Amino acid sequence: MNLLSRLFGGATHPLIRPDEYTARYVTAKTPHTLLDVRTAEEFSGGHIPGAVNISLPDLPQKLKRVSSKKPVILYCRSGNRSATAAKLLLQAGYTEVYDLGGIIDWQRQGLPVKRKA
Repeated sequence: MNLLSRLFGGATHPLIRPDEYTARYVTAKTPHTLLDVRTAEEFSGGHIPGAVNISLPDLPQKLKRVSSKKPVILYCRSGNRSATAAKLLLQAGYTEVYDLGGIIDWQRQGLPVKRKA
């Protein structure tokens, strides 16, 4: 447990920038789970290609759908829900959890977004 965790009583989680994520996981084709923790409606309005959608309120009941054997990268709209989800996964025993933040930053950088037809 690191100093911040001891001081503030919560699990800390590493952040990953969009360019880091793209290089480390997409370009390198490294197995991982990209988890969008927004609502189904938000997800259908546009999501990062390859993402799986489990909304933050549903995540505790659906943890078994998320493999703990490979890295989990989380994102939401702005980064608040993904931070909460990261803490939840770490508390549940997941070891490789990264917070990509919000799809807003992803889009701002001109990265691809998939929309349901």
